[in-house]
Amino acid sequence: MKWLLKRVLAACAAVLVVTVAAGALLGMRFSGDPADWAASRGENGAWLSGAWLTGDKGAEDRAELRDRVARGQIGELYVLAGEIGADGAVRGGYGSAAARDFLGWAAEELPDTAVLGWLRHRADGSSLVEDRFGEDARGRLVAAAGEVAGAGFDGVHLDVSPVSVNDPSMPRLLDAVREEIGGDAVLSVQALPVELIPGLRAPFFAIDRGERYWSKGYLRRIAERADIVVIPGHASGMPVRSMYGGYMVRQVEEAVAALEQREESAGAALRFGVPGYDPDDAEQWGEASGGEGTATAVQAVRIGLTEADRRENAGTALYLLDTADDEQWRAYLEGWVEPAG
Repeated sequence: MKWLLKRVLAACAAVLVVTVAAGALLGMRFSGDPADWAASRGENGAWLSGAWLTGDKGAEDRAELRDRVARGQIGELYVLAGEIGADGAVRGGYGSAAARDFLGWAAEELPDTAVLGWLRHRADGSSLVEDRFGEDARGRLVAAAGEVAGAGFDGVHLDVSPVSVNDPSMPRLLDAVREEIGGDAVLSVQALPVELIPGLRAPFFAIDRGERYWSKGYLRRIAERADIVVIPGHASGMPVRSMYGGYMVRQVEEAVAALEQREESAGAALRFGVPGYDPDDAEQWGEASGGEGTATAVQAVRIGLTEADRRENAGTALYLLDTADDEQWRAYLEGWVEPAG
């Protein structure tokens, strides 16, 4: 048994060494000064909770939302319009009277901001063996996306997770949704994070049989079918600030590289998620890792854009606009919209 114990200890030591080395490398990426141009150009998005479609938000809330949208230079709002079931059916209030009232208000008060219906699905495990959505489920979801667009939204924001690399059902879904909602509607897709180095997703899959990352190739396939691709900035698993900052820098660099490798992908706009929610609301909005923060995220995005020299069709997406507290909102403004220097 001694030999087995030695091997186990050696394996644990190897994992520890790799973890420490990875942390050091990520920390090194989170360094340097961003270029002055690497800041908001008005190409930003933000998520909103579904409370805006239920009548729970009053006139005072709407006034604050209008001010935040204007000052934050936010051009897209992803409003939680429904939860997608495993069967593809969508349950939500996107067609309610309260939703129509909100959309009417937004059209008048936020004429330059696209309001998209955020459709969300969460599942356990990967879709490596079985497609995330079969043909019948895709049909139901496509029909629901058409109903969302028909209800007065400017488009849809699809947030389906996890989806395994090379799952063919996601590109098929996007093609069908595009046909259903038409070319004038906005099709936004929330991606999985991009693997920091090629093949990194494999060990994570082996450990928990789930999907944490997409390859650059799969991201390109998705981007070819979307107007906007959003890379999340929360649930990163990064325990400390320096690692999270380096992680976000790499997300920017890898996503930009993926979309620029093929000419037809160049038109897809990139948005990088910025966490702005209470970690106590993890059950609703996702687990927050110890190193995540609004100020760190926007600084990392600026550094990443500088390194990648991405000057157009790139911005941030605040998660979420109506849950960000005053400190998070100030960090977003001072770090991204109105950076000093």
